[in-house]
Amino acid sequence: MTESDRTPHQGSAADEPVYADRVYRSVPSVIAGVMMLAVAAWLIIDAVVTGTGATPWVALAAAPVFAFPVIAYTLRPVVRANDRRLIVRNPLRTVVAPWSTVEGLKAGYSVELFADGRKFQVWAIPVSIRQRKKATRRATRAVAEGDPALRGPARPGKAARTPRPDELDPTRAWSDAVVGALQEQAERNAHKPSAGGELTTTWCWWIIAPTVAGLVALVTVIAAT
Repeated sequence: MTESDRTPHQGSAADEPVYADRVYRSVPSVIAGVMMLAVAAWLIIDAVVTGTGATPWVALAAAPVFAFPVIAYTLRPVVRANDRRLIVRNPLRTVVAPWSTVEGLKAGYSVELFADGRKFQVWAIPVSIRQRKKATRRATRAVAEGDPALRGPARPGKAARTPRPDELDPTRAWSDAVVGALQEQAERNAHKPSAGGELTTTWCWWIIAPTVAGLVALVTVIAAT
């Protein structure tokens, strides 16, 4: 899914318009995460209310061990991009890469970011081989039919539609289209003074710490029973 707000905000340090972030994340992943958390909450509450002996304590200790990893791997991953930098929020780590440090992005069996001589996985943009095959068939059919929605020169009797700058290529799989859009953005902004800076990475301790603490508590409760 893509959310884009191209309204400029004035007053930047370099006197350049600053646009709101484009946001990319996997909607199926978010839906799956919400469903798993809902089922887990129901089971844990039921165990606490109706369980006997050590069952309520085991359920409470197991809650963070299950909930925080689910949040990390389904709800947390997101990619944000503006004219200055690319932010990749993975399950346990956040990468902030000014465009001047970005060397490229690649969509193979997974999406990878190459920046500042390092490689990072991009969890928020899952690659689907099935989507690629469907996109290939759709593009082939559109070319045969002379679909004006295709990017490129117009065909006889058909007016070519000019895509918006923030619009993804409809003839490509979602992951490939997002990578293409980000690569274009990287090339466009790499040499801007406002896109300079150092690449930074930070660990998500609010996910890691409760998970480890819950795991210790779970082992302790089970060992005590």
